[in-house]
Amino acid sequence: MKCKKCGGKAAINMRQHNMGLCKDDFLQWLPEQTQKFIEKYKMFTPDEKILVAVSGGKDSLALWDILRILGYQADGLYIALGIDEGFSYSAESQRLTEKFANEHDLNLHVVNIAADYGTDLPMLAKKTKRGRDKPCSTCGLVKRHEMNRLARDFGYDVLATGHNLDDEAATLFSNTLQWNGDYLIRQHPVLPSKDGLARKVKPLFHFYEREMAAYALLRGIEYIYDECPFAEGSTSTQYKELLNQLENQHPGAKMHFFVKFLTAKKKGLFAEPTTEIVPELHICPTCGQPTSAQENCSFCRMMKKSSEW
Repeated sequence: MKCKKCGGKAAINMRQHNMGLCKDDFLQWLPEQTQKFIEKYKMFTPDEKILVAVSGGKDSLALWDILRILGYQADGLYIALGIDEGFSYSAESQRLTEKFANEHDLNLHVVNIAADYGTDLPMLAKKTKRGRDKPCSTCGLVKRHEMNRLARDFGYDVLATGHNLDDEAATLFSNTLQWNGDYLIRQHPVLPSKDGLARKVKPLFHFYEREMAAYALLRGIEYIYDECPFAEGSTSTQYKELLNQLENQHPGAKMHFFVKFLTAKKKGLFAEPTTEIVPELHICPTCGQPTSAQENCSFCRMMKKSSEW
């Protein structure tokens, strides 16, 4: 297949776009497209400070690389969760994240859950009802709390994550199957800042996982290939597999599914009812973060239960 731009040999074939691109044109095209979506959805400006949540995987490292190339003020945040099931997953993820930051002279914040709170994620999940079956819920709570805390403590305007189109389509599929109205209302590439919470953005939401893997490979970004050990058999993985089957038969199906959802939201299909009572946020007396609870937030309640277990 030939490159659509220069006529040379294509390095990647993007069936959903009916387009192939060579290495150089693809590595130029993807950051350019990212910039267009940043501007279209008003994610952030060059003057704002961005904190990129980095896991050591292809998507988050690629996002950090793209923002660096585009000239944004982007620092990284790595959260060491202590996941070492079968092999040193967290240690390897941290090593690769620090390696990327050092190679490009980037500022990286590292949060160590075990050092800061006296327990790692696997132990925390075992001690709390929330994570006894699957630690994923506990993991999400911990990461959200720490990302918000670091963004607040260091004065970042924006919190950016590396969620790609496959991630967003799988989440939408799950929420639609269960008609989780609250989640459907909130799902969007941009969540505005509110009551002490930084603005959250997903600049890669329009790109397939395959495209992000190709970008990392062609850029020579070393990342952890293994999935989180706790992700095996998760419903999100199952939904991704189902959507991949659909995508193979109908190229562009995942993009159509998610983009049409955003269009429907813009037209008011999932508008919040005017009679809905928006929960009042309070300040958690323990950590100082906003919470809808009258006393401690979910994170601090979980940590307290863990220490009493």
